[in-house]
Amino acid sequence: MTTMITEIRALKTGSYIVVDNEPCKIVEYITSKPGKHGEAKARIVAVGLFDNRKRSLVHPVKHKVHKPIVDRKKGQILAMMGAEVQVMDLETFETFNIPLTNVPEEFHDGLDPGKEIQYLSSMGKHLVTRV
Repeated sequence: MTTMITEIRALKTGSYIVVDNEPCKIVEYITSKPGKHGEAKARIVAVGLFDNRKRSLVHPVKHKVHKPIVDRKKGQILAMMGAEVQVMDLETFETFNIPLTNVPEEFHDGLDPGKEIQYLSSMGKHLVTRV
């Protein structure tokens, strides 16, 4: 798993966090004041990168969480194989398959062999962001 450990206080809106073993983007980050005997808490609402599900968690700001390493890369479409797109990374020349569920609807018509795409890669999953 390609993650690193960080404290919740180091996170902010727009950064990434792992919730339920799924990389998510933080859309809301709220902290409360510390109480007389307690410590400050953070409430985080995040949306999954690959499934668009909303997830939330509440922890003390000193709590350590996993932060996924998200890479933006370029690739070339090699073939359409049923419900998957075969892609070759333009830097490492590695080939892999991306399910059509990880390709937004607006790009389905433009998926032709030979076209270049941009995609996100995190924790062994890929998501097409631009054709």
